[in-house]
Amino acid sequence: MAKVAGFEPDNARDALAQRLLAAAKRAQPRATSFLQKLANVETPSDEPATQCAVLDMIMAAAEAAGMTCRRFNGRHSGGTLIARWPAPSGTPIQLLIGHCDTVWPVGTLETMPLRLDGNLMYGPGVFDMKGGITQMLFALALLRELGLEPPVRPVMLINSDEEIGTRDTYRTLRRLAQLADRAFVLEPSLAPDGRLKTARKGVAQYKVTVHGKAAHAGLNPEEGVSAILELSYVVQQLHALNDPASGVTVNVGTIVGGMRPNVVAPMSTAYVDVRVPTHEESRSVDAAIRALRPTQEGARLEIEATEGRAPMEYTPGGRRLWEAASRIATAMEFKLDHGRAGGGSDGNITSRFTPTLDGLGAVGDGAHSAHEHVDLGHMPRRTALLAGLLLEPALGARDRADD
Repeated sequence: MAKVAGFEPDNARDALAQRLLAAAKRAQPRATSFLQKLANVETPSDEPATQCAVLDMIMAAAEAAGMTCRRFNGRHSGGTLIARWPAPSGTPIQLLIGHCDTVWPVGTLETMPLRLDGNLMYGPGVFDMKGGITQMLFALALLRELGLEPPVRPVMLINSDEEIGTRDTYRTLRRLAQLADRAFVLEPSLAPDGRLKTARKGVAQYKVTVHGKAAHAGLNPEEGVSAILELSYVVQQLHALNDPASGVTVNVGTIVGGMRPNVVAPMSTAYVDVRVPTHEESRSVDAAIRALRPTQEGARLEIEATEGRAPMEYTPGGRRLWEAASRIATAMEFKLDHGRAGGGSDGNITSRFTPTLDGLGAVGDGAHSAHEHVDLGHMPRRTALLAGLLLEPALGARDRADD
């Protein structure tokens, strides 16, 4: 294949961008058909066996694009697929990241069947994120079809546990990110206008347990220490940590506790969700939560962080990736914007180690909702945009040093 060293000068860049877009438009009927096949296989995160058929389909498509694939079994998931573009040893790598698991249980298709309404495809998992996987695979196929050789070797990772915290895949993803020149995450776009995600809030979850002392509510209540009363003080302190101006949100989502109405509660627990835009604020909120102290004598607090993803901040390296995407979009004659997402993804993991651009997947709406859908009219240019990004030259160590 011919080596492509990016999109300079402008006339050559624009011509290549238009060539990629034309090829993506020709491939769109096949892409639509492939997405339908993926979405018609239900793949809930908590049923690992359901992932096998979809991973088989993705692997076959990757191999057809000339990639070498390996499947890895998961301890708690349906496993992980890693596919590598053929390249000489020592060639820098760029990551393509997606997940094939969904939040939808088996049987959802019976009440929420896949359907087409003009350019819109509705169905469980089409937006989050089987549409993005489809675009990823067809971008790679375009490069193969047009005989274009990326100067940075694409390495694709598809996991089946992103919706439940990427526990099986975390170490592999972290190791690859440490080796990578950059990472592209095919999560859905930020909004129906197709914005990319150049930043994401960090997500942390805490379990705050109050230990009190049981007593009879009528005979000797003064001898008890109410864990529920103490928890009410804790909840107020937690909600006081909210700071809308800075983007910090702290939400006590559920509480449980107590024994019976006539017993002073000996224990009560709150489950807390925290979202923060920066690493500094993550450390600050974490310190504030761990510094909580009981108000009542005899009460004791137990605070445990149960899950978390660090923020994906808008770094200089991430900005360079966004600028490249913007240039390519302009060459393809469409407008592209970017912003920060409130939820987490595997991009939160990779961004700690390499410049990351997220939200490159499908344009649509309704993730995790009954109206989940993708706009098929956007798919050719999103596919071509990714193909163009894969042809960008390496950022290199000097360009990435300030990340």
